Amino acid sequence: MNSRLQYVELNDGRFIPGLGFGTYKPPEVPNSKTTEATKIAIEAGYRHIDCAYAYQVEEEVGLAVRSKIADGTVKREDIFCTSKLWCTFHRPELVQSSLERSLKKFHFDYVDLYLIHYPFSMKVNENGKTIYDHVDLCAVWEAMEKCKDAGLAKSIGVSNFNRRQLEMILNKPGLKYKPVCNQVECHVYHNQRKLLDFCKSKNIVLVAYGALGTQRDKQWVDQSSPVLLDDPVLGALAKKHKRSPALIALRYQLQRGVVVLAQSLKENEIKENIQVERRAVGMWVLYMFFLSYITKHLLSLHSFINILAIVD
Repeated sequence: MNSRLQYVELNDGRFIPGLGFGTYKPPEVPNSKTTEATKIAIEAGYRHIDCAYAYQVEEEVGLAVRSKIADGTVKREDIFCTSKLWCTFHRPELVQSSLERSLKKFHFDYVDLYLIHYPFSMKVNENGKTIYDHVDLCAVWEAMEKCKDAGLAKSIGVSNFNRRQLEMILNKPGLKYKPVCNQVECHVYHNQRKLLDFCKSKNIVLVAYGALGTQRDKQWVDQSSPVLLDDPVLGALAKKHKRSPALIALRYQLQRGVVVLAQSLKENEIKENIQVERRAVGMWVLYMFFLSYITKHLLSLHSFINILAIVD
């Protein structure tokens, strides 16, 4: 293990680096940028690389990892690589072949973690249109278990699942392997408190994407909504501790026991984000975030507590 990194134990006895490098990119950005950024990330010390079939950069990520293996920077076993099963491959007979297709793009014998990307299924109809499909999630999970048994995935988990969907898997008759993690959007404006508590109670690790603020795609995000890294309290904390707002936001997740993904294509940000401190910033940091939210939205403490109570 890399002694510079914090590791979290999974319920199957394996370990995942607490800080990961996210490889999603906007479609307009050339794929070659992913190869370049992933190389920089590995050189900087990242050992957890998060990818997915849907990102369409598995080949580029694999190229970056193999190049760093070839030059002696790392060995394959040093890298914790994640990929994800896309919604159109949920039918049980398609699951293993989908993973094998990803492995072929990576040029890997296995992935360290394979996730069900979303808890709903899709298919392409006779007109070439993608539509919803009806596939039992428990059947999908059984196919994932077979991928683990075949040695194609060292660990298996889920992504974007809510409590009810997790319970469906956990209560499945004949369950062989529990999901080791649930990867969800999680940041200081959407802290997933209730879901985190549930996952902890079941020994399932929560992995946070969007920890530095989600992609502000005009199709999905109101452009007038607050920009997380521009939050004034986050900025004040960063100034006090002589750190960037991004490092404070990442530290917030690590202190909660959340595995956090940092995503950037910029060399200076990639190198800066891995400097997130291993010592605690203090519980007052969380209090200041909460106070910021109350002040920003002119909410009473009672109203704010009610809002926290409904966040899943």
